[in-house]
Amino acid sequence: MLTQETAILQLLESVKDPEIPVLSIIDLGIVRSVVITNVNDDQFESEVSVLVTPTYSACPAVDMINAEIKFVLTTAGYRHIKIEQVLFPAWTTDWMSESGKEKLKTYGIAAPIGKSCDQTHIEDLKVVCPQCGSDQTILISAFGSTACKALFKCSNCLEPFDYFKCH
Repeated sequence: MLTQETAILQLLESVKDPEIPVLSIIDLGIVRSVVITNVNDDQFESEVSVLVTPTYSACPAVDMINAEIKFVLTTAGYRHIKIEQVLFPAWTTDWMSESGKEKLKTYGIAAPIGKSCDQTHIEDLKVVCPQCGSDQTILISAFGSTACKALFKCSNCLEPFDYFKCH
């Protein structure tokens, strides 16, 4: 039998990142925890707190993600929902799931390389093209379609692609 926390985390798998809809907020690792308080016999009367760390504090998708969390949990029958923003420690790509990184690649975005504490400069990375798998790529711009991505081009298939920067 699933715990309430596990059941809620499974529900939150359906909440997608508005900027990268192939990733759930669970894949991104922005859901820090689910806390159930005032537990009653009727699980839906319990208070559900979802602790979320945005990918960066000024992320324009935060309000949309919070609304979607509330919608999904309300639709499942939960009535007392609280979403708390946790800004420390700051979100890091280290929190992304391996399956999330694989989903990025399938979607055409190169996943972060290494750990956030690595001091490798972006221009020194060997970023593999998510289209053809070649490591013959060049950095076009340190800033891609969003602030968290860089723009690369593959010298093999000639396709441009985003790289999700490690941070």
